[in-house]
Amino acid sequence: MLPSDVCGVNCFWEAAFRYNYLKTQPSETVHLAVVACGERLEETVTMLRSAIIFSIKPLQFHIFAEDQLHESFKDILDNLPYEGKVNYTLYPITFPSEGEKEWKKLFKPCASQRLFLPLILKDVDSLLYVDTDILFLRPVDDIWSFLRKFNSTQIAAMAPEHEEPRIGWYNRFARHPYYGVTGINSGVMLMNMTRIRRKYFKDVLLLHPLSLNRRRHRNDMTTVRLRWGEILMPLLKKYKLNITWGDQDLLNIMFFHNPESLYVFPCQWNYRPDHCIYGSNCKEAEEEGIFILHGNRGVYHDDKQPTFRAVYEAIKNYSFGDDLVHSLLQPLELELQKTVHTYCGRVYEVFIKQLKKSIRDLSVRRSKGS
Repeated sequence: MLPSDVCGVNCFWEAAFRYNYLKTQPSETVHLAVVACGERLEETVTMLRSAIIFSIKPLQFHIFAEDQLHESFKDILDNLPYEGKVNYTLYPITFPSEGEKEWKKLFKPCASQRLFLPLILKDVDSLLYVDTDILFLRPVDDIWSFLRKFNSTQIAAMAPEHEEPRIGWYNRFARHPYYGVTGINSGVMLMNMTRIRRKYFKDVLLLHPLSLNRRRHRNDMTTVRLRWGEILMPLLKKYKLNITWGDQDLLNIMFFHNPESLYVFPCQWNYRPDHCIYGSNCKEAEEEGIFILHGNRGVYHDDKQPTFRAVYEAIKNYSFGDDLVHSLLQPLELELQKTVHTYCGRVYEVFIKQLKKSIRDLSVRRSKGS
């Protein structure tokens, strides 16, 4: 049952169980969460398809969606060939009764739902949250393994917002504290939710957000410690007039004051147009390829970044069971070669370097019967 302080008066918590379709009984499972509202059905399903294609361990999808999308998700997901490795649960979109309207309209519709996942999924120990515009180009298991790299104080993992400070948004324009040199991007967020629920977070609630010249002088500030469910509303009230990117900004503020709690993974795990439209600036992707593609700014659905759109279309149109080399990789490479006139197209090899390896590895696993 969803907690009453999260659901609000109109929360039908039964939906989380009414649409729980069990495909397998895994002993070890990767938990993946996504929030879908508006016209995000196709994009979300394409993301889930990319997770299914390469993953090794059983997957549990936690899909938070507007009520009118539930039947469509059900119809599509029930007809995917899971090969016995996927369960999914559909949940309603729910916010705390306090500030419900503010949370709903923060940044984009439903976007701030992710902040409340530790409070809603009380029985889930760890979780990988991703935006709908994510594509996995290697097994989800691999980013899940970062949980084992957390030290005793780390509760979550994200990638930097930018690699190059000269084009960074936070370090040039933010009117609030942010993590590190260029901030963090929350489109791919790995969480140890047990630790999140237990931790008391430091926050400087009495510092005016525009007093950025005092950001480094913590000794002059009044610090309080609150748990996750207690700190979100005070943060929103204090910074709502100074944040641009909604819940991502709130996460930046939180980890600015609690930097010991964040594990930072490389840019190839959250590769966005900013990593190539101003010239290639994700060295890890240049060396090993893109592991997780993040098509923010709607680039899967317009012609501004055809390299990103080509990958999206290839995965969306792939038919499960077809040969991955002939039905996905080779047609994709031909499409990518048509994009060399763009900045991202000039480095199109980074878009398929890891994909080639993932397909080879999958072929080996299948030949061994694993």
